[in-house]
Amino acid sequence: MNNSNIESVKPAKKTKRTLDIVNQSLARRYRAERRFRYYGLSAIVASLLFLSLLFVSIFTNGYSAFMQTFIQLNVFFDPEVLNQESLATANYQGMVKSSLRKMIGDVKGRREKRQLYGLVSSGASFQLRDMVLKNPDVIGKALDVWVPADDDVDMLFKGHFDREVAESERRLNDKQLAWIDQLSADGRIEKKFNKTFFSAGDSREPELAGIWGAVVGSFLTLAVTLMLSFPIGVAAAIYLEEFAPKNRWTDLIEVNINNLAAVPSIVFGLLGLAVFLNFFGLPRSAPVVGGLVLTLMTLPTIIIASRSALTSVPPSIREAALGVGASKMQMVAHHVLPLAMPGMLTGTIIGMARALGETAPLLMIGMVAFIVDIPAGFTDPSTALPVQIFLWADSPERAFVEKTSAAIMVLLAFLIVMNAAAVILRKRFERRW
Repeated sequence: MNNSNIESVKPAKKTKRTLDIVNQSLARRYRAERRFRYYGLSAIVASLLFLSLLFVSIFTNGYSAFMQTFIQLNVFFDPEVLNQESLATANYQGMVKSSLRKMIGDVKGRREKRQLYGLVSSGASFQLRDMVLKNPDVIGKALDVWVPADDDVDMLFKGHFDREVAESERRLNDKQLAWIDQLSADGRIEKKFNKTFFSAGDSREPELAGIWGAVVGSFLTLAVTLMLSFPIGVAAAIYLEEFAPKNRWTDLIEVNINNLAAVPSIVFGLLGLAVFLNFFGLPRSAPVVGGLVLTLMTLPTIIIASRSALTSVPPSIREAALGVGASKMQMVAHHVLPLAMPGMLTGTIIGMARALGETAPLLMIGMVAFIVDIPAGFTDPSTALPVQIFLWADSPERAFVEKTSAAIMVLLAFLIVMNAAAVILRKRFERRW
């Protein structure tokens, strides 16, 4: 009897020991899962933190570029000065200088006059010329005109220059600061919305530089890219997915398309330099060449996305169309392609967004040139917004720092809009099977 009791107890002890081991193993596994979850959450929080720091840095450096400092001049449009020459070549700079001397009064010597004239941007004379050419009735009148201040005055009013440091360490001396204070006390210096930033092309003077020329160049370049890459990419995807035989050649083509999607963008720039510029002799720094280069770069992305969209269409759609007597071309054109088009458009927008932010291939084809005029056509010299940002980032003036960040903000806004459009299209037209 005692032996049987002992034998019945032994399995119980063994079972209990096994359960303890299993429970301990489960506890370790649960702890490992919690740690993994925390690691993933920490990675997401760190990524959002760094992204927020980046956006905050760009915003704090660039928001002030949307405002600009202006000085109000009382300009007399002297008929004697304007009638001696043609209105387009008259001495408008002399009228600006005369107005400054009258407002300040006690300026003596050539050096002090040069320092006084330096408070106003060199673009003030062009503004007066445009006023006279637009409305000749102002000749003979004295008018109050708001003209852009020099970039150093603009930086002072925006708090980027410390006026308390030694005069030798400032870009504005004590005499200039006294003149600025006098003009400010008279209500002749104000900060206003910077229209020039959105309406002008590039300039060597920071207060006159704008992004409109780069925006137009980017638009023309992307227009060429879209007109070429979308039909070619969709046609290639349809052929490879619906009509091409499955053999070694099509497998080789698919592998090469996937490899081209990972090729560095500067390689496409080198290809454009060798083929489009050196061989075909197309104009350098033109949107048509930039569009051709970006087309080569975005084609793999569009082809891959379009093929994925075609693959997502159920085979039953194809079989039903063929079963009622449609040809293969009719099946693709009337049934498969309309259902796959939302995915194709999404891939195209993503590819265009990538092309909008590219700089390296455009530098290789000469779009890094200093372009002042707004391009009027696909063959006119132009630059693109990322290239404009690259040029401004390399400029030594402090005013270009805020313009660089402001241009980045505009570029990010375009990219956000394009990616949001891709998401909306996918959500709006996506079909779930």
